[in-house]
Amino acid sequence: MKAAISVRPGIWNRSHYLDRMSFKELVVAYFQYPAILAYLALTVLCVGIYAYNPAPALPSAASFAFAIIFYPLAWYSLHRWVLHGRWMFKVKPLAPVWKRIHFDHHQDPNHLEVLFGALYTTLPTIIGFLAPIGYLIGGVGGAALAVAGGLVTTCFYEFVHCVQHLKYKPRNKWLAKLKARHMAHHFHDESGNFGITNFFWDRLFGTYYDRPDRKHKSETVFNLGYTPEQARSYPWVSELSGGIASRPPSHRAEG
Repeated sequence: MKAAISVRPGIWNRSHYLDRMSFKELVVAYFQYPAILAYLALTVLCVGIYAYNPAPALPSAASFAFAIIFYPLAWYSLHRWVLHGRWMFKVKPLAPVWKRIHFDHHQDPNHLEVLFGALYTTLPTIIGFLAPIGYLIGGVGGAALAVAGGLVTTCFYEFVHCVQHLKYKPRNKWLAKLKARHMAHHFHDESGNFGITNFFWDRLFGTYYDRPDRKHKSETVFNLGYTPEQARSYPWVSELSGGIASRPPSHRAEG
C-alpha cells in the first residue's frame, strides 16, 4: 500500500505509471505537472530579474555555465549521501520527506508522481547552492542567471529521468547507456550509478559501474536499507507506506 496522493486537477487527477505510457503521453503529462510548471515560471522570472539587473557578458556566461556544469554535483551529493545515506528515516520529522522524495520512488520506480522531486526540497537546493555563487560572479544578474540555469537543468534532468523509466529501449546510444546505468541502480545495486543525465561524478568518486562488474544483486535495492528490522526501531516510514516491499509491485491500480 502507498499513502494517498492528493488529487490534482486535469490530467493529474489520477495516477500514472511509466511502464504503461507512450512517449507522447509522457510529454503531455510532463508539461502539465505542477513542479515542472513552477520551474518554467521561475525561469521566466529569473530572466526578468536579469533583464532588469543585467551583468556584463563574461560574468553572465560564467554564472550560467557554472550552474549547467556544477549543479549535477549537487544532485550527486544529495542522491548519494542524503537520499541513500540511511539516516533520514531514523529522524521522525524527516522520515515523511525521505519517503516522499526517494523511498517511494525505489519501492515503485515507474510511479510517475513520486519520480518528480518535491518543490519544497528542490527549490531550496537550487537557490541555496547557485544564487550565492552567481551573485559572487555577476551580482544580482549573475545570481538570476545561475538560478535560471539550475531550473533549466532540473527540467532536463527530470525529463531524462522519466524517459529512463519508460518501457522501451532508446535508439539513441547515449540515452540507452544512461538508461542501462540507471536501471542497474534501481534493480541491481543502489550503491552506485547515482547520476541521471551524466555519470562524470560517479566516475570521479568511484561509484560508476556496469552491471557485470557487480555479480551479486543488492538485497536492499528496493527498500534502500529500510528493512523490517529497521522499521521496528524506526516505524514512521512503514506506517505511512503500509509496509515495506522487497520487490517492485507487479500489479498497479489506477487512481
